[in-house]
Amino acid sequence: MIFRQALALVAAVSRFATGAAFFILMGAVLVQVLGRTLFHSSPVWTEELTRFALLYVAAIGLGLAYRSGDLVNVDLVCESLPAPWPKLLRALSALLTAMLCLILIGPAWRFTSIGALQTSPALTWRMDFIHASMLVALVSLCIFSLARFLSIATGESDGLPQAAGEETP
Repeated sequence: MIFRQALALVAAVSRFATGAAFFILMGAVLVQVLGRTLFHSSPVWTEELTRFALLYVAAIGLGLAYRSGDLVNVDLVCESLPAPWPKLLRALSALLTAMLCLILIGPAWRFTSIGALQTSPALTWRMDFIHASMLVALVSLCIFSLARFLSIATGESDGLPQAAGEETP
């Protein structure tokens, strides 16, 4: 019960953060387009902010896409196997995804810390805040892949992608 509530909270925060990053991305692109159209020159920082916002849209949205089954999935062979195998393979896939994320979190942390020594050229932001998008992507994917594995292992779900508007247990 607490696990479900925590997962729902993480999903809600992820949705909000993805939306906020997308809103920032749209604003930066709008300033860039208006600058080029009306003033024949756009502020130099808009291109950089657009890249940074896009990184965070992808990083935060990755876990949500895994949760809903919207990531590209090649499962032609797995789903054609007899009854217990597809579900077992989906569980194994979720577990291996979580394990890979856990393995990569350490290197992502080191990559993020390297950014403390750098600043972005136009915005002069510390790059560790930007490099942290890789850490966010791995943590998000890890959380939602572990949740999928646990829901399959406990029998709450079969691990198939959910229908639009349907909540994942």
